[in-house]
Amino acid sequence: MPAWVALQRRRHPLAASTVAQYCARLRGSLREMLNLKPKALEGQRLLKRYQKIRAHLLLFLTDEPIPPTNNASEQALRWSVVFRKVTNGFRSDWRAELFAQVRSLVNTAKRQGILALDGISRALTSLQTDCLLG
Repeated sequence: MPAWVALQRRRHPLAASTVAQYCARLRGSLREMLNLKPKALEGQRLLKRYQKIRAHLLLFLTDEPIPPTNNASEQALRWSVVFRKVTNGFRSDWRAELFAQVRSLVNTAKRQGILALDGISRALTSLQTDCLLG
């Protein structure tokens, strides 16, 4: 388990000074990595991208609700990947688009603690209201 994930999981029982030491160590490791000089073009591109977003790479250390990984996003995509593999994909672009929109809506509703059917119902109701007002 990477150090930053372990820190996030153990954060509450740790003393503030201990958390600060871990954060300092992680920032030092990041600084060392960003000072590397990759020879491969792909490595240079990655380094350039990370240098641009450097201030945000360890944001989860200071903003506790921010997760240290993107696992939730990857798990949300997993269902769509399995569906696509099982069904051999979509036969038309509009079906793929509709599926993506419904999955996005259901996943967003789930994250907000709303049942899938309620989320779809709310979205359709708001679309009808918008159409009537527009």
